[in-house]
Amino acid sequence: MLTTVTTARPPFGFIHLVVGYDGSPPATRALDAAVRLLQGRTGRIDVVYVAQLSSLAMLSPGAIAALEDDFDQLEQELRASAGERLRDSGAAWEFTRRQGIITDELVEVAKSLHDAAPEATMPIVVGSSSNAAHRIVGSVAVSLARHSPVPLVIVP
Repeated sequence: MLTTVTTARPPFGFIHLVVGYDGSPPATRALDAAVRLLQGRTGRIDVVYVAQLSSLAMLSPGAIAALEDDFDQLEQELRASAGERLRDSGAAWEFTRRQGIITDELVEVAKSLHDAAPEATMPIVVGSSSNAAHRIVGSVAVSLARHSPVPLVIVP
């Protein structure tokens, strides 16, 4: 009996990947993985940077203004970094900055994209942190794994 094995990828509809990106090594791995996930498929990568204010900064209007300037500068750096990584990939992509709690904002982006195109696949892609402190207080990846109502890809 002869068995045929195929390595062809199964057909998928439009894949819309939401990548949490802050320029860190785990986020960079997630962005690279998103590019690999789209190879040979139709889709787009939404690169999302979430600026999160600390509770102390929320007490001072002056501190918030200073942080906003920092967030603006960081956004430009991250947009350029993501663009450089994605330039030769051939993937369609968009960069968005949000403000709030990182996990909530990533889920909100994925849910709003799904509402606009319910037939598309909308996973969130994040990198796993190797920071020892995240084992104690948790990480974005762990929080999403516990609470995300949308598909999730965690890249080691």
